[in-house]
Amino acid sequence: MVVGLSGGVDSSLTAALLVEAGWDVEGLTLWLMSGKGACCAEGLVDAAAICDQLGVRHHVVDFREQFQRQIVDFLVQGYSSGITPLPCSRCNREVKFGPMLAWARSQRQIGRLATGHYARVRHAAGSQPLPVPGDGRGRHQLLRGLDGQKDQSYFLYDLPQSLLGELVFPLGEMCKSDTRLEAARFGLRTAAKPESQDLCLADHHGSMRAFLDAYLPPRQGEIVLQDGQVVGQHDGIEHFTIGQRRGLGVAWQEPLHVVRLDAAFNRVVVAPRQQAARLGCGVGALNWVSMAPPEQPLAIEVQLRYRSAPQPALLTPLPAVNAAGTDGPSARVQLEFAEPQFSITPGQAAVFYAGEVVLGGGLIEV
Repeated sequence: MVVGLSGGVDSSLTAALLVEAGWDVEGLTLWLMSGKGACCAEGLVDAAAICDQLGVRHHVVDFREQFQRQIVDFLVQGYSSGITPLPCSRCNREVKFGPMLAWARSQRQIGRLATGHYARVRHAAGSQPLPVPGDGRGRHQLLRGLDGQKDQSYFLYDLPQSLLGELVFPLGEMCKSDTRLEAARFGLRTAAKPESQDLCLADHHGSMRAFLDAYLPPRQGEIVLQDGQVVGQHDGIEHFTIGQRRGLGVAWQEPLHVVRLDAAFNRVVVAPRQQAARLGCGVGALNWVSMAPPEQPLAIEVQLRYRSAPQPALLTPLPAVNAAGTDGPSARVQLEFAEPQFSITPGQAAVFYAGEVVLGGGLIEV
């Protein structure tokens, strides 16, 4: 079993639990960035020390080029075009899980991968699947982690079935408080290590603003109401996100919220809260996880942000037209929410749930 080790307490305990359970474990750490950062210099040292303590082999693989191309360049392009990209699910798919498992198979002839994510997989063989509103026959199911405060299934919605079948999440049934206690039981050096930020680039650069300032030059523009009235100035649309209220630098008779980022005219569009909510949105770049692509509308729950509560919605497939001019499998869906939603943000993920089961997800469109 290869264990992806970041140098944090979660992945450290994952390795320790698997060794205790009798698995033949090898640690794998990806070198993603140079310099100080939770997933880089400090993480490499801690991951190596954990492997030494557990008596297992440790491998470090240089993935800096892939990370720069797939994540850094992707983020810079997205922010400059007026969307708020979600790097973590993309990183899991393009940099971490798939490439790590491919490396393990080609270099170590190991076909299973474990990580410290708080999520669960119910495999197609050997377990009774949980009910889903669509066709889930023969599919591995991705489930929320037991700890609702740490559940990371939102970031894993884009993993394909071929990967889910080979993944192990030992912490999926645990709470974070138990993780710390178990790490202390093993005497792991990371047992009391502070939590990193959700986004490693923010850790690495000190803040997300500092990361963006390193790649995008200041671009002064206007902050305007929806009718075009100028109410303020900004130094780059990349520093704003949909729903934002604080930090606008605008004096107005009532609080204003960001409702749109207009890259073409370099404008931040704002409005009072009652004008900022939306009842629906389109979602593309779909990945169906625990069920096949639906052909009929479905009543589901949708999570629009990592920390947001799931919201009831009606999902309607929008048929795509193939090269022959006939309808093909749905490439997009339309969501209609039961209640208006305040922060529907292009570039972020809309992840579809049925209770604790991840049905699939995609990226919110402009």
